[in-house]
Amino acid sequence: MSNYVVLNIEFEYQGQQQVISPVLIQDAADTILVDCGYPDFLPKIEEAANRHHISVASITKLILTHHDMDHMGSLAALKRAYPQLTVIAHELEAPYIAGQRKSLRLEQVESTWGELRAEDKPHVEQLMLLLQSNEPAAVDQTVRHQERLPLCSGIEIIHTPGHMPGHMSLYLPASKTLIAGDAVVIQEGGLAIANPEFTLDLEEAVRSVRRLLDYNIEHLICYHGGLYQGNVKQALRALLQAYDS
Repeated sequence: MSNYVVLNIEFEYQGQQQVISPVLIQDAADTILVDCGYPDFLPKIEEAANRHHISVASITKLILTHHDMDHMGSLAALKRAYPQLTVIAHELEAPYIAGQRKSLRLEQVESTWGELRAEDKPHVEQLMLLLQSNEPAAVDQTVRHQERLPLCSGIEIIHTPGHMPGHMSLYLPASKTLIAGDAVVIQEGGLAIANPEFTLDLEEAVRSVRRLLDYNIEHLICYHGGLYQGNVKQALRALLQAYDS
C-alpha cells in the first residue's frame, strides 16, 4: 500500500495551462510535503491537500528537491504560516534556498544578457526580476546521497545532479516509488530530461538518470507530469538510449 498522495495542481502560467505535482508522504507520526510550487501557491497547496482530506497544518516536514522557483517559491510563506515545519534539502542546495548564495538559475539567465537581441531583453529582464523576487528561507536539515531518513517507512536520498548541482530525488523502498523532482519529466507519455536548454550540466543529468536504474522502481512521480503510467525501467532505458546514440 502506498503512503503518499500526488497533489496535481493546475494553473495558468504565461498564458498556458500547466500542472505541477508536489507529493505528500504520510505515516502516523509525520506528514511530509515534497516541493511547494511557485510564490503565492500556498492556497493552491492547501486546496489540493484538502481534496485528499489532509490539512496543510498537519505537515511536519518540507523536503525540497532543489532551489528552482517552481519548487521552493512558497517556502517562506509556508514557514511563516506553519513555523513547526522542518525544512530539508541537499547540502549543496541549502545555501541557495537560504539566500546565502545567488540563485544559479538567475546567474544562468544573467549570463545570456550580452548575447540577446534588443527585442528579447524586456522579456528576459522580467524573468530576472521574477527570479530575484524568490523569497529565501532557512534550511533546518541537510542531507546527502544515500542517506536514509527514518521517516514514513524510510526515505532514501538520491543525489541526481545535472538540472542543478544539488538536485536530489527521493526513493521510498516500502512502495518502490521514486519521487524524481526534475531528474526526469513526462512528455507525450514518455520520459525526458527536464528542459535540456536550462539544465546546467546535461551530461551530469544523463548520468543521474543512469544512476536511477540501480533502484527497484515500480512507481515514478515526476514534478512535471505526475505519476508515470508504464514500465519505469524500460522508459528510463529508452531515455538513455536517446542520449547514448
